[in-house]
Amino acid sequence: MIHFRTFIFILAAVLFGSHYVAYVSVVRFFGVTSIAQKRVLAGATVFLAVSFILASAIVSWRETWITRGMYLLSGYWLGLFVNLLLAIGTVWLIIGICRLAGFQPKPLMISMICFGLAFVYSVYGAWNAEHPQIKNITVTIPNLPEQWKGKKIVQLSDVHLGHVHRADFMRNIVERVNAVHPQMVVITGDLFDGSDGDLQPLVQPLSDLAPEGGTFFITGNHETFLGTDKVFEALKDIPVRVLRDEVVDVNGLKVIGISYPKRGENKDVVGVLHSLEKDFAGKPNVLLYHAPVHIEEFEKSGVNLQLSGHTHRGQIFPFRYITKRVYKGYDHGLHRIGGYTLYTSVGAGTWGPDMRTGTTPEIVVVTLQ
Repeated sequence: MIHFRTFIFILAAVLFGSHYVAYVSVVRFFGVTSIAQKRVLAGATVFLAVSFILASAIVSWRETWITRGMYLLSGYWLGLFVNLLLAIGTVWLIIGICRLAGFQPKPLMISMICFGLAFVYSVYGAWNAEHPQIKNITVTIPNLPEQWKGKKIVQLSDVHLGHVHRADFMRNIVERVNAVHPQMVVITGDLFDGSDGDLQPLVQPLSDLAPEGGTFFITGNHETFLGTDKVFEALKDIPVRVLRDEVVDVNGLKVIGISYPKRGENKDVVGVLHSLEKDFAGKPNVLLYHAPVHIEEFEKSGVNLQLSGHTHRGQIFPFRYITKRVYKGYDHGLHRIGGYTLYTSVGAGTWGPDMRTGTTPEIVVVTLQ
């Protein structure tokens, strides 16, 4: 609880601070001098600064189409605001360059152009978020059984079903997965976004998946926020097998599933993998773990292919540079180290703002050879 309160405090401080910067900049760019106009603008700024936190609290307290709409709109504002901040920075930069060059800039005209571009970019981001693309990759696994050569595994990660992404979003993904005719489907965490309520209808479309090798799921951090018992209850009548720190054999391919640590749990993930080595050592295998971490340890343990997600690659530009630094360059894409391969998916869904300007959401199709 302390960590959650600290997160909310930091988030609120960042939101208020950045909105204050935006307020001061707008007053300067648009030449607002009227006291009454400044008061209205200040009030709107304060409201917008708290809107996402407020909407999140309200929809968690009572979920209706109205409160979900409030949450969606506040998320859109948050995404648009990030782009407006980039626009504001650009305006100040142009003004500074013009003054150094001896020109007298026109802040109103410059800001209107930059703000307009920010709005268009945000509209694109909202559209982009709702249209996951098929991402095809090919991975070589040593000693792969003949029956797996040329076969496909579909990875779904970070779908984030909940207040924004509903059953129709999941249904669209399932239809696209079935069109690929995969041998196996794996869901590498954050199937849910952490919102409470009736979860079973959201995952019902997963019943239409019918890969010959089965569908497997491991938990991510958002399942731990929600409560894993609620997640498992929602999935109990769905033909999806939950892997909880275990190894299963699928036609000669070992599938290793490690659950994400629960809230407050000091889980030794590498130790868990070591305890499972007797079941996969020296055999072709795939590891499912939500976050792209412990790369060196997993490679030394004999993992052939690790499928992860979690990062969204920042989801909204320019946060990709943060995830790149935090995850040491493993925050997205394909990485090979000897006989070990890691693929980090940017995810199919979104969290918070239903917007993607830094990445394109994806459904990953892995062809084995």
